[in-house]
Amino acid sequence: MAAAETHAGTGDQGTVRADVWIWSVRLTKTRSQAASACRAGHVRVNGERVKPAYAIKPGDEIRLRHAERERVVVLTRVVRKRVGAPVAVQCYVDNSPPPPPREFAGPVAVRERGAGRPTKRERRVLDELQGH
Repeated sequence: MAAAETHAGTGDQGTVRADVWIWSVRLTKTRSQAASACRAGHVRVNGERVKPAYAIKPGDEIRLRHAERERVVVLTRVVRKRVGAPVAVQCYVDNSPPPPPREFAGPVAVRERGAGRPTKRERRVLDELQGH
């Protein structure tokens, strides 16, 4: 291990690839999702779109549009390997807006056991009740 690195691939100095860091601190489930988000323009570092290999450093502001929500984080610690959730939250300051409120789930359609699949007419009535 390098002198600047400590346990679990963390280090407080240097730079790291944008896609690797986003994946390491659990902002995305996979590294390929992080790289795809970068290529699609959903990742901005200090206001500019970046490619997956862009080198980020402590103090950079990362904006990630992911799953209909925007995450805004400020990198405080460089991490090169995926870490546990308690360690991951120590690697950034989360300035994200609060998540949007969950939509009210309308009435749930209940069918009698053994009634089979709904007919086309019943499906239309169910969809109308649910607001579709």
